[in-house]
Amino acid sequence: MGVINRYMHFVKPYKWKIIGTLIIGIVKFAIPLLIPVLIKYVIDDIVGNEALSSAEKTSELMMVMGIMIVIFLIVRPPVEYYRQYFAQWTASKILYDLRDKLFSHIQKLSFKYYSNTRAGEIISRVINDVEQTKNFVVTGLMNLWIDAATIIIALTIMFTMDFSLTIVSLVAFPFYAFSVKYFFGRLRGLTRERSQALAEVQSYLHERVQGMAVIKSFAVEDHEQKQFEGQNTNFLNKALKHTSWNAKAFAVVNTITDISPLIVIGYAGYQVIQGDLTIGTMAAFIAYIDRLYGPLRRLVNSSTTLTQSIASMDRVFELMDEKYDVDDEPGAIPCENVKGHLEFKNVSFQYEEEEENVLKNINLDIRQGETVALVGMSGGGKSSLVGLIPRFYDVTDGEILLDGVNIRNYYVRSLRDKIGMVLQDNILFSESVKMNILFGKPNASDEEVIAAAKAANAHEFILNLPNGYDTKVGERGVKLSGGQKQRVAIARVFLKNPPLLVLDEATSALDLESEHLIQEALEILAKDRTTFIVAHRLSTITHADRIILMEHGEIVEMGTHEELMKKQEHYYKLFQVQQLDQ
Repeated sequence: MGVINRYMHFVKPYKWKIIGTLIIGIVKFAIPLLIPVLIKYVIDDIVGNEALSSAEKTSELMMVMGIMIVIFLIVRPPVEYYRQYFAQWTASKILYDLRDKLFSHIQKLSFKYYSNTRAGEIISRVINDVEQTKNFVVTGLMNLWIDAATIIIALTIMFTMDFSLTIVSLVAFPFYAFSVKYFFGRLRGLTRERSQALAEVQSYLHERVQGMAVIKSFAVEDHEQKQFEGQNTNFLNKALKHTSWNAKAFAVVNTITDISPLIVIGYAGYQVIQGDLTIGTMAAFIAYIDRLYGPLRRLVNSSTTLTQSIASMDRVFELMDEKYDVDDEPGAIPCENVKGHLEFKNVSFQYEEEEENVLKNINLDIRQGETVALVGMSGGGKSSLVGLIPRFYDVTDGEILLDGVNIRNYYVRSLRDKIGMVLQDNILFSESVKMNILFGKPNASDEEVIAAAKAANAHEFILNLPNGYDTKVGERGVKLSGGQKQRVAIARVFLKNPPLLVLDEATSALDLESEHLIQEALEILAKDRTTFIVAHRLSTITHADRIILMEHGEIVEMGTHEELMKKQEHYYKLFQVQQLDQ
């Protein structure tokens, strides 16, 4: 199976640990196989041995039991400990590597993927499904083989005791194999459906927890309860369907494994009555039947577990196979010594193939250090245009040049390293203020962090927080006001100190005092950098070197504030309307 071969790639570095664990496991399970031999020896060779006196029988029994106590009290406990420890250690390391690989992968996926996929779905695959694959290592690569080895050892001993009785013991094996194949063949699909339904519940819950303020403010708790019950019911139905089929499998398979000991007991009893078998051998065989069918029952459990694991592998590798919409081109070069000259040549862009272009044949030449403002009504393509610069999306047609080089020829990460972005809704992580600023330059000193905060007009309010720079800001910065969040976001761009700057509606949702502080910080930040400003309020961009008015994905006007006001066309009318509103 392809999915198992792929998973084995993650297992391979630990093959010697697994082999060692298998050897220890076989020893661990082989030790109890001595019990039936002991039963036979005690019954036939000690208790039933008329040639020995009572004292000799007692002496022989004590010696044999002494050896067994040493094996079970001194040898077996450390064997059991190391088998469990190495099995869990190896499985945990494999899961660590797999999650590490997945996190690296999801960081490379494009904005297009995240706009079409719910966060809870991704989290479910990285957490739940990866965790489920652990059973493949512990059960499939270890316990399965240990149980198989236990069966082989038990059968070998049984064959040496009585050949015909061993053959009778194996009568049910073909029925067992057929039932396992029949029932567990369909279980993989049912397990995938159940996992998908669980992921949908998790996705729904994740979104609602994040949007709890909206639910409460609109007082739609009852409606949301019904919606959640719908998701939960879907998962319940899938889980019950899976459980029903699983229960049928266990009912049939366990019936087969329960009948086999009855057949052996009947046949062995008949053999003893006929004088062809000793009572000790019969007792040993009955004990071995338990040792034989115990592992078989575990193999049935393993089949269920492995089916679930393989279904989870399908989902994990389905995520891992997601293609990168934006990736490094062959022969890409590092983006270094950036001056900041940007050119858009016949650039068109669409988010999805079947949709119409949101940008149409854009041509722009932005000089080094120039501040360019993009204005216009919502949906005009302003944010789409600036989103192409760091290659959050790739152009559909045309090209974007940075210092004369197509940006697709740069390593994506090295290109983005040269761009600082301040957005309308900047996301802060639920760590300290200092850690959030350090995103701009993770190895920066405390002095550099403070200097960046001062430049962003953030230092004063940070010092007034309960723990200063070490204050936790809560998920998405919920403990800070909008203006404070923006200033922290600007501080991290100051710390990054990039040659290119993109300000996308950075002050549109703020009060006047915050806007003034942030506008002041942004003007300092934009100095001597090539800067793009996407703005709704035209009064904030009158200082720009060039203003570009966009409508329906096209440039309709371009010039300085004074030039555009003199023309008295689109920009002039928009500016007059905003002035009247104010």
